[in-house]
Amino acid sequence: MSNRKTNIIVICLLVFLFLLAVFSIKDDSLTMDELAHLPAGYSYLTQKDMRLNPEHPPLMKDLSAIPLLFIKNIKFPSEIKSWKEDINGQWDFGFDFLFKNGNPVDKMIFWARIPMILILILLGYYIFRWAKELFGNKTALLALFLFSFSPTLLAHGRLITTDVGAAAGAFIATYYFLRFLKNSSKKNLILAGIFFGLAELAKFSLILLFPFFAITLFFWVTSKSSDLKTFLKIGSRYLFSLILIFIIGYVLIWGVYQYHTWNYPQERQVRDTQFILSSFGSKTLANTVVWMAAQPVLRPAAQYLLGLSMVLQRASGGNTTYFLGEVSAAGWKTYFPIVYIIKEPLAFHILLVISLLCVAWLIKKPLWQNSIQRTRIWLTSHFSEFAMLVFIAIYWTTSLNSNLNIGVRHLLPVFPFTILLVSGVMILWLSSGSFPKIKKAFLALLLIWQAASVIAVYPSFLSYFNELAGGPENGYIYTVDSNFDWGQDLKRLTKWVEENKIEKIYIDYFGGGNAEYYLKEKFVPWWGTRDPKELPKGSYLAISATFLQGGRGEPVPGFNQAFGYYHWLDKYTPIEKIGYSIFVYYID
Repeated sequence: MSNRKTNIIVICLLVFLFLLAVFSIKDDSLTMDELAHLPAGYSYLTQKDMRLNPEHPPLMKDLSAIPLLFIKNIKFPSEIKSWKEDINGQWDFGFDFLFKNGNPVDKMIFWARIPMILILILLGYYIFRWAKELFGNKTALLALFLFSFSPTLLAHGRLITTDVGAAAGAFIATYYFLRFLKNSSKKNLILAGIFFGLAELAKFSLILLFPFFAITLFFWVTSKSSDLKTFLKIGSRYLFSLILIFIIGYVLIWGVYQYHTWNYPQERQVRDTQFILSSFGSKTLANTVVWMAAQPVLRPAAQYLLGLSMVLQRASGGNTTYFLGEVSAAGWKTYFPIVYIIKEPLAFHILLVISLLCVAWLIKKPLWQNSIQRTRIWLTSHFSEFAMLVFIAIYWTTSLNSNLNIGVRHLLPVFPFTILLVSGVMILWLSSGSFPKIKKAFLALLLIWQAASVIAVYPSFLSYFNELAGGPENGYIYTVDSNFDWGQDLKRLTKWVEENKIEKIYIDYFGGGNAEYYLKEKFVPWWGTRDPKELPKGSYLAISATFLQGGRGEPVPGFNQAFGYYHWLDKYTPIEKIGYSIFVYYID
């Protein structure tokens, strides 16, 4: 396929993806994490103060807040308690800033999501670019197509969160790091350092780039060395370069955090840091970070380490969630594999299985026969693919050992690598062996199936589940939270209430929106542990799926929170489901 034709298709796919993302957010309410991220980002840019949401690096939040600088008359509530007194009062501040301050909230949310969509488009471009460099136009187009119709990337690429930013950061940083290994120019070293720094500013989980780059470098040097002397000679040179890459990245990080702590009062930073890390496992590390916060020159580093420490603590501590009929705060080892299987398109899983079988066929000989020589030969010509596999292995291993089980979105950094590798093998499969026409027809059917299954759930991409789970209608049976219900359907509930002329509705809402803001006097608060006898006969009750399933799941051993409080609704059938995620009951 010619480059001109390929470029036209690429432009069409990226424009289609952009429009699909933009039009689908029009009626989406603020999701849970957006409630903290957007106000925090705006406070960073306008106040140069990072007292809010330190557990995430600032880059994605900064980008989302840039359009707000061009919206007139946004009021910043600098005198409220959640800003002046509370320690990391991100949730209360978010509610006040967005819903109680007279600000144009829907306009702010819409425009703040546009930079996130542009990051999604940028990631798509780099997937195409790298795939083209490695395998050619056909693989690049297939990879971009699979990327464009990935429901998880599409769902979270429209939101003010860090997950797709992390995917872009990991992928692009790896691209430039491998580019440096293959051509060790000063320009490539600087680019590798800059994009490493940007990746670290996207999400703290990308601290995994440290061991990933080190392991990748080790195998790169090994593939270029014939003996120990050569290994040490080449290795020392590359190790020095790797250290420079890390230094460049952290100089960038330091500069960004310097800006974000510029007006953050030092005594306030010390107090906040001390309180937040008071329960941290390592007292030595906690005390060190507190000490650094008290040193003017080290304050940016202290704020960075505070956020990193908070993430490490939360990953080990977990989060209360529902999964396969159970509720737990400690997580499940099977969580990510099962959620990945049911949340991604079945057509893509088939492509993945074919790819694995194709690779197994290509290996043919048992792995132990001439394994060292064969591996060295393969690494020489397929090092980029090897590096991608290493990243996938590291990230999956870390995720499987994490107790924080709140969404397949936490696996997003492996998605671009997986898509690119599957695309490369599939094009190889098409061009090898017999029955090329049948193979092409089969691939075309799978691609049509994937695209159709994703478009069919428009605009509710967040609630996508594949056919194995029974589609989005039944996704709540398996898992909720950011896999299914993150609060995105509140505005759609408001529309339904207005269209059906309902005077009052009890609501137990999970998300970043404010039901009272949209429904006004029609809203009556409800929560799961209330006595159902308090509901008057003839009442309407709307419950977010996350709370509904959390109140139905059976507790795992050791779970000591309230449970089973929504079993009384088992005898009722919802009269309406709002965008899949909100269940409306009529209590008679």
